[in-house]
Amino acid sequence: MSSTEQDPPPTPGPDWVKIEQSAEFTELRRRFRGFVFPMTVAFLAWYLLYVLLSDYAHGFMDTKVLGNINIGLIFGLLQFVSTFVITSLYVRHANRKLDPLADKIRTDVEGGAVTGTDTDVEGGVR
Repeated sequence: MSSTEQDPPPTPGPDWVKIEQSAEFTELRRRFRGFVFPMTVAFLAWYLLYVLLSDYAHGFMDTKVLGNINIGLIFGLLQFVSTFVITSLYVRHANRKLDPLADKIRTDVEGGAVTGTDTDVEGGVR
């Protein structure tokens, strides 16, 4: 059985392309990448140094510091410490630099400042 009823016309929603191309969103991406990429490189370099020293500098890593505690153990534990330090630095960065800008973008979108046709992920109109 067919129906003569049609779907309601699409309601206007956020214009995601316009949002992505906005100066605020570009700045948000710049701030995010400005922290994440250098921090990732620094952490990976620190981790690679630890692995290389563990593999090729046995004498150095086996140097006793205090009792049975050697440099290798200290460097290994510092891997955990550096993870927590990076996490806390990111949280501070996000709270100060990213969240205020993201909140402004969200307010603009929810307030209807940036609207267009609401589309789904595949680009179809809802």
